[in-house]
Amino acid sequence: MTSELWNWSGTYQYTARELITARSVDEVRRAVTAGGRVRALGTRHTFNDLADNGATLVSVAGLSADPVLDPAAGTVSAGAGMTYGALAAWLQDRGWALGNLGSLPHISLAGAIATGTHGSGSRNQVLSAALASLDYVTADGDLRHARRADADFAGLAVGLGAFGIVVRVTLDIQPSYLIRQDAYPGLRWDRVLGDLEEVMSAAYSVSLFTDWAGAALRAAWVKRRLAPGEAAGDGLDSFFGARRGSDREQFMDGPADNLTVLGQPGPWLAALPHFRVEATPSSGDEIQSEYFIDRRHGPQALDAIRRRAHRITPQLMISEIRSTAPDQLWLSGSHGRDTLAVHFTWHNRPDAVDAAVREVEAALEPFAARPHWGKVSQVGAARLAELYPRLGDARDLFERLDPGGRFSNDRLERLGIRLRRR
Repeated sequence: MTSELWNWSGTYQYTARELITARSVDEVRRAVTAGGRVRALGTRHTFNDLADNGATLVSVAGLSADPVLDPAAGTVSAGAGMTYGALAAWLQDRGWALGNLGSLPHISLAGAIATGTHGSGSRNQVLSAALASLDYVTADGDLRHARRADADFAGLAVGLGAFGIVVRVTLDIQPSYLIRQDAYPGLRWDRVLGDLEEVMSAAYSVSLFTDWAGAALRAAWVKRRLAPGEAAGDGLDSFFGARRGSDREQFMDGPADNLTVLGQPGPWLAALPHFRVEATPSSGDEIQSEYFIDRRHGPQALDAIRRRAHRITPQLMISEIRSTAPDQLWLSGSHGRDTLAVHFTWHNRPDAVDAAVREVEAALEPFAARPHWGKVSQVGAARLAELYPRLGDARDLFERLDPGGRFSNDRLERLGIRLRRR
């Protein structure tokens, strides 16, 4: 029984009646063919019912990680339940790296890929874009391999668990590199809105933290990639008028020691995430929302949110603004456009947060803001079909691969991603 199964932050309780912790691919296959609806479960970092189904969940966290390096192809393959942090450490020990990481290294490979988790950097694509191939269990219990060269692969990469249970993934890698991370408190809003593209493109990865109130943001976190042989230097003393600081608590409430290193160069995995692998991620007891906006409309969209700050800020722990490069993945928030990602970490006050989310979505309505699949949103099926131009193609693909709806659930059907069934 899963009566006590909650998501990572303790703000969503699963309704599934059974949880199967698979230790092998054969156990996944048996769970799928046993009958009834089934959904994959990773590290439970979704904040809604995307991974739930009221029936059976199959955890892939127990599958063997068994990472395999292919230097000639520039790839690594690993079990679906392995976390990004664990894979990053394994790669670093062998002189290799991923091109991007999310703010939390504690999330599973397959879960992050399936929901379009993105990391940051105006020239960096979402994590799912590094997917070179995947192995998944079909509705008939077969094990199937899909590659980037396949015609429909762009529909599988951000697949929302809607077509099968992914058991292994292969990712692009590159030689290890160094990152220097610095914080700049007090960056003024007028500089951000006036020079948004320059601000977000000024380093390998830039994150802006704000509560939307006042004339200045809380801080900018700037992650510079050092070229091979480049001297570390002392970093930049200022960033668009903001002076470099060292107070980690300007980033987020909670233990500062949980955060990654500031003010000195380090390997990529020690600076690209915001939180250390060995530390407690984020604050917990929180609700999250996030929206993806065409970066051309970024200044207007951010200003529209600021105008509603008095209704948003009281429910907010912190908000983060990041950017990503375009991709062609059908259900990616960055599909076909340079993207500004606007993230909200809310206090655990469901009714008040629901009202605040509606305020944010009203502010962003003119800007075609795509909601993050794994986070709280009120955007409905009709609007999603407008926001994600390949959503219909994705639905057709999922229905073809799983005509009986074994991997479907209420959320996918409410949002028009799977066909409704009685």
